[in-house]
Amino acid sequence: MQYLLQIKQILSQARQKSYQAINTAMVEAYWNIGKTIVLEEQNGKERADYGKSIIKTISVALSAEFGKGFSERNLRNFRQFYLSFPETEIWQTVSAKLNWSHYQLIMTVNNKDAQKYYLKEASEQMWSVRTLDRNISTLYYQRLLSSQVKEPVVDEMLEKTKTFQQDAFEFIKNPAVLEFLNLPNNQSYTEPELEKALISNLQKFILELGKGFAFVERQQLIKTDTSHFYIDLVFYNYILKCFVIIDLKTSKITHQDVGQLDMYVRMYDDLKKQETDNPTIGILLCTETDNTIAKYSVLAENKHLFATKYLPYLPTEQELINEIEREKTLLNLMKISEA
Repeated sequence: MQYLLQIKQILSQARQKSYQAINTAMVEAYWNIGKTIVLEEQNGKERADYGKSIIKTISVALSAEFGKGFSERNLRNFRQFYLSFPETEIWQTVSAKLNWSHYQLIMTVNNKDAQKYYLKEASEQMWSVRTLDRNISTLYYQRLLSSQVKEPVVDEMLEKTKTFQQDAFEFIKNPAVLEFLNLPNNQSYTEPELEKALISNLQKFILELGKGFAFVERQQLIKTDTSHFYIDLVFYNYILKCFVIIDLKTSKITHQDVGQLDMYVRMYDDLKKQETDNPTIGILLCTETDNTIAKYSVLAENKHLFATKYLPYLPTEQELINEIEREKTLLNLMKISEA
């Protein structure tokens, strides 16, 4: 079967070359866009106001023609990319081994020496994005610099990051790459079949309540400068004048799940909520083997307002539990009939 191994090797090498080609073109394009913005701003008479205006204009034009990925936030990142690395040889020497997510993380580092260190080490040691993120957040460079005996610090880092192995498809599934290629960034295909089926039926159930719900998006991407998150279901309630986000877990509920829901609510209020909207409502649904747990989250001080104003229009905890349990039963019966 030697020929089969050779064919697999050929395909793996071809894929790697295609990924590198996409990555190089993407990083180079973003750097050049940033350069163009900076040079155009320098020609403006009122740089501050002019800079805001040109970024907004570019964002509207590029989004209309090239799709997602060219928001004002992203364009400011491209601009910062050029300002952080104005000399092409600094980033081009490592561009084949680092992707855009690496650069976004490194740009958050204020110390220039630390930036150069992370660029060098991330490329030479083939750090994944998760490894780089952890090392920056734990001040790995500063701790290493301050240590007279460096081996324990290095060994600890390797031990802590050994599970962050580079997924062979990590780069091509990166939301930034999908946006660059103008491909759908809905990642629902990575979720278990049970979760997909439950979300589909839950979406229909919420809309059938008839209490002012309008569907916004499924698996909605919401992101910060360096992180990407997908919210299972997003609705807008035009009676309550607020967004309602639903996060579904197919395992036992944890404190991390609750914290993540609260984070989603905060992010949505910061990034999506308009001035006339009420605070965003979050609903966490957790399906266990024997029962279902539902939890609400609203980051507002007045809990009485939530109970008196919001709950009459939201599905009750028991309604949500009953619906999920009903769907789980139906899905199990379908699996039995197909067996």
